[in-house]
Amino acid sequence: MSARKTDPELRQKLTPLQYEVTQREGTEAPFQNAYWDEHREGIYVDVVDGTPLFSSRDKYDSGTGWPSFTRPLRKDAVTTNEDHRLFMRRTEVRSASSDSHLGHVFPDGPKPTGQRYCMNSAALRFVPREDLGAEGYGEYEDLFEEE
Repeated sequence: MSARKTDPELRQKLTPLQYEVTQREGTEAPFQNAYWDEHREGIYVDVVDGTPLFSSRDKYDSGTGWPSFTRPLRKDAVTTNEDHRLFMRRTEVRSASSDSHLGHVFPDGPKPTGQRYCMNSAALRFVPREDLGAEGYGEYEDLFEEE
C-alpha cells in the first residue's frame, strides 16, 4: 500500500459522506446506503486505500440496514478500539492500513463467530467476483470457487 493520504488528498478523493464517515467517525443512514442490500459475490475493500476487508461469503442480513459481516477477510486487516461516543460503550472498527473508521463490531452475530461487524457502506467499495482479477484482487477469486 502507498503512504497515507493527506487531508487535502482525502477531501479530493472521497465524497463528502465518505470523508465524514471514514475521517470523522460519522455514520450513514440505515437502509439508505449502497451495500446494505447487496447480494452479489465479491469483496469489500477500504474506500481510502483499496485494502481488502470483507467477503460477501461472510455477509449476512442483520436487519439493521447496514452491511454486516461475521468476520473480516484477514484478522489483521482491521483494528478495534473502545468507543464511548453517544453515551454507550461500543467497539469501533478501523482499517488497519488507512486508519479509517469503518463501523462497529457487536457480540450478537450468527455462527460461526457470534460477531456482527456492522459497517458503513461509505467506508467500503464493493468489487464483484467477476472483476477481482481485472482490479488486482485475483488472489481472492478462490474464495468463490464451488466446493
